[in-house]
Amino acid sequence: QIAGAWEDWLIEALESYPEFVPPISFEKIKALADRVIDRGVKMGEGWLLPGEAAELIEKGYTNIICAQPFGCLPNHIVGKGTIRRLRELYPKANIFPVDYDSGASKVNQENRIKLMLAMAKEERHETARA
Repeated sequence: QIAGAWEDWLIEALESYPEFVPPISFEKIKALADRVIDRGVKMGEGWLLPGEAAELIEKGYTNIICAQPFGCLPNHIVGKGTIRRLRELYPKANIFPVDYDSGASKVNQENRIKLMLAMAKEERHETARA
């Protein structure tokens, strides 16, 4: 109960400042995550990151870079699966995983980010034309 009261207080305090976008409650993030992946998944991305990505998308932040700091197989499997599911739920979402580990080349990382930005720019132009 105390954690919920602190959470409510924080969200309410941030709502007073238009320069901040207050987070949704942890309960709502869990509900968003449930649409993407089971909360029993503890490996790789787990369930919290897809829940937070869904929150961002629902708030209008449809361009998301998922920086993956480790090149581990569970992270790639779970991460790619959740990205696919997020794209099914939110067709306009532009989500790109970028690997940041010792085996990833800087050029590849930069090219993936440039591709994501190019797709975001194209989507913005298409929306403006409509």
